[in-house]
Amino acid sequence: MADATHNLFAPSTRRRDLAAARLLRHDGGVVKDWVRWHQDYETPDSSLSRRLVVVQEFLVRALTEAPAEPGGQRRLISLCAGDGRDVLPVLARHDSGRTVRAVLAELDPALAERARTTAGELNLPHVDVRTGDAGLIDTYLDAVPAHLVMTCGVFGNIGDEDARRTIAALPDLLVAGGIVIWTRGRGNGSADPSSRVRAHFAENGFKELAFTQPTDARFRVGMNRLVGDSSSARQPPRRLFAFA
Repeated sequence: MADATHNLFAPSTRRRDLAAARLLRHDGGVVKDWVRWHQDYETPDSSLSRRLVVVQEFLVRALTEAPAEPGGQRRLISLCAGDGRDVLPVLARHDSGRTVRAVLAELDPALAERARTTAGELNLPHVDVRTGDAGLIDTYLDAVPAHLVMTCGVFGNIGDEDARRTIAALPDLLVAGGIVIWTRGRGNGSADPSSRVRAHFAENGFKELAFTQPTDARFRVGMNRLVGDSSSARQPPRRLFAFA
């Protein structure tokens, strides 16, 4: 699916002035320039651009198949949402997208500002971009239970124990039948770490709806539905993960 609003994410002069911003760990350490990392989206054939197409296609499907409130509304939470390009263009184009109440959590202030600006330009009044740590559940706890949760760009930047804890907590964040869309890079080892992620989902009451594993790229994208009991009445752990 082509991204018709792709140009909305190109940084303006003012946004480039914010490019010095760095993503901070919860302990204050500088880990990565995520604004610069996002520049790979501007290369059409890059692995990141190709991953984006798959994530958006999965979200289109999820907006059709995910459960909804009696009036048709859905709640969406995106963890480590970046500048929102996984979510915002899809909501703007989808028939039910403008009724979705979405919370996008992003710690980098430059990326969060870009997402907030794009949501306004796309006339998405129900999108709430929060500049905060997505690893802390308090950042979006008031949006729980959600019908859709996005964890794109998360599992490749945290340890396996944090990934296990996060996936185990997802039933606490979802309605019954809720859908999660996630990504994981191939890594450099002999074993594909996405296999562990898929196993964690299966262990926690999720059914795999789709999984993309291109032979000529290192990204993986999965989509899973919660088929076990929703645990939204239970208090999940306050911290799910911290970027390594």
